[in-house]
Formats: sequence, structure tokens, C-alpha cells
Amino acid sequence: METQGTLLNQVFSVSQITSYIKEILEGAFRTITVEGEISNYKPSSSGHVYFTLKDNNSQLRAVMFRSAAYGLAFKPKDGDKVRCTGNIGVYAAQGNYQIIVNKMEAAGAGDILMMLEQRKQKLAAEGLFDEAKKRELPAMPKTIGVVTSPTGAAIRDILQITRRRNKSINVIVLPAAVQGQEAAPSIVKMINIANFYSLCDILIVGRGGGSLEDLLPFSEESVVRAVSQSKIPVISAVGHEIDWALCDYAADRRAATPSAAAEIAVPLLSDLTQQVGAYKTELYESISRKIKDARLVVKTFDPSSMELRFRSIQQPLLNRFDRAKEELSQGMMQKIKDLRIKIDGCKTILENASPQTIFDRGYSMVTDEKGNIIRSSSQVKAGATINITPAEGKIKAQVL
Repeated sequence: METQGTLLNQVFSVSQITSYIKEILEGAFRTITVEGEISNYKPSSSGHVYFTLKDNNSQLRAVMFRSAAYGLAFKPKDGDKVRCTGNIGVYAAQGNYQIIVNKMEAAGAGDILMMLEQRKQKLAAEGLFDEAKKRELPAMPKTIGVVTSPTGAAIRDILQITRRRNKSINVIVLPAAVQGQEAAPSIVKMINIANFYSLCDILIVGRGGGSLEDLLPFSEESVVRAVSQSKIPVISAVGHEIDWALCDYAADRRAATPSAAAEIAVPLLSDLTQQVGAYKTELYESISRKIKDARLVVKTFDPSSMELRFRSIQQPLLNRFDRAKEELSQGMMQKIKDLRIKIDGCKTILENASPQTIFDRGYSMVTDEKGNIIRSSSQVKAGATINITPAEGKIKAQVL
């Protein structure tokens, strides 16, 4: 009571009372989290963001300085329900208090992000995001398929960029809901239809920007599996550059926006024309060089040079043939000579071993009446008849 009386009797300056309020508020609310709806969202040229948080009964001014705003994972807008973490500050010059926001997330985003992270880990463990499965996009597609809302800004941007880059490429729109409960089944159905009928060479799956909840269909497990299993190469183009969905990881290529997806998928006609021209020039020069080289080779094959070339090839072969023939003839003559010498030696041996030769030397062969050769005197007895065969004729005698 005494303090109240003292305060009642004291006169404060505006700065003093504002300073007291600043000290009390900033001391009491150093780090708080406030949930509310954004209104009057105004980004400044300096990078700071000014807005108001409100609910059904009250509103609270808020500011997010450039360093904190730069790290936002989504693009806030009026009407978004958000959760802001920061501290209460008093702007003494105007006597206003506000929350200085250090972190902002969509209301409920924390639970959604946790659910998405768990789903991401599950699908990654199954190999749906493996880099080895990702395929190169066709360099010159004839038809581009687009799974998106037929009335959204995404398809308008894709068609506009396709016409500008290459009018010869066809675009097939596969209409699908991109928001709400029916979105995921609708997207899966269109991806499957495109694959079943082989409708295109590249498939763009996506939509324009939106809140984290708006983009959830592109993180549904059924959509991620359909993208991963697509036989047609897929470009995922969900939201703006800072947005992301799980189908980004399963796709063969991720584009920051649908417009960027069209830039990736559709080759620039002028580039193709220039490239074909370069190939044409390179091919013509290569053929010209080969023709020139062939002509130089052909010139060397006139009749005189051909005969000379033939002689240069033939002469060594003829020389080799003559040498081989001479060596063969000499070898055969030597072989015959050796055989003759051998035959003569055998003849001499046979002649020397012949009984007639022995008889010619004065020897005779003695046999008994039975024709047995008598080699010893003990084989015959006195009075026995023997036959003597000298070199010529025969002698019959009686042993005395």
C-alpha cells in the first residue's frame, strides 16, 4: 500500500514508464512460443519481415529480422496458422510491444516433419532413394507427360516454357488432384496410366507452391512408390525452391519448380540445331579427309608401280622356292647315295656268308646217307657211306 501511495504521488516521464514496462516485459518473456494466424504479412526490402499474429480475441505485433527470415523452410502468407518462437521486446519510440521471432514453423509442422522423417527413413531403408537406381533423362524426348492439376499455374508455366524452348515437343497433361485426401490416389493413377500405355518419354510430377500440409500428397507412401517404380524417367517438381516432398528423393531428377522441370526436360531447339550443324560439319570434314587419303593411296597403284610391288613380293618367294627345291634335291641325292652304300655293305656281308663262296675257297660239306652234316670223325664208322659236296658236283665215298 505504501508503494502504491508512493507511485501515486510520483510523476513519471513517458520514457520512464516505458522503460519500466520494457524491463518487466522483456525480463518476464525471454523465450516464448506463440501460436496464431498471420495477417498484414509485409516483407521489407532490407530482408526483415513484419506481420501480426492474431486469434479470435487479440493480436500481437511481430518482427522477424533478416538473419532469421533467411532460414525459413516455407513462404508464409496471410491466413497461415503458425507457431513463432522468440522473445517479447518493447519499441520505446512508439510505445509498442512485439514478439521478435527467431523461429517460425507452420502450426502442427513439427509433428508433420517428424512423420515425414520417419517415413523417409523407412523408404530409404527399402532402397527407394538409391542413387544407383536413378536414370539419365532422354536427351531429345518427343513427348513430355505432366501429372498435375489441369487448372493450376504449374501446367501453364510448363506449357509456356515448352512452346518457347521447342515447339516440336508434345505435352500430354495427365489431370490429377494435387491437394486433399483424393490427391495421392489420383497422382498414383495417372503415373500408372502413363507407364501402362507408354504415353511419354519423360514424366513431370508436381504442383505449384503451398503450405506443408498442401504438399503432403507428394510425400504419401503410395506416390513415392509409384514414382520409384515408374519405367518412364520422372522429374519431381513440387512447390517452390524451398519446398520439398519425399517423391523428390525417389524421382530420377528433382526440379526446384515446375518451370525448372520444363527447362530440364525440354531441350532448346536452337541448341539442338547448332549441335546438329556441328555434327554435320565434323562428319563432312571426316569424310573429306578419308576420301583425300584414299585418293593418295589409289594414285600409288598405277601399272608400273603395281608390277614393281608384285615383283618385290614375288621375288623373295621365288628365291625361297628355288632354295627349297635345291635343298630338297640335294637331300634326296644324299639319301640315295647313303642307301646304296648301305645296300652294298649288306650285299658284301651276304655274299661272304654264302655257302657257295665258302665252297669256292676249297671247302666241302660232308653228310651221311641220311643227309646229316658230319662235323666230327666220331660221327662215322669204317665202311659207312658218306656224301661230299665240293664247289662243283657231288662225291659219294666210303670210309676205310
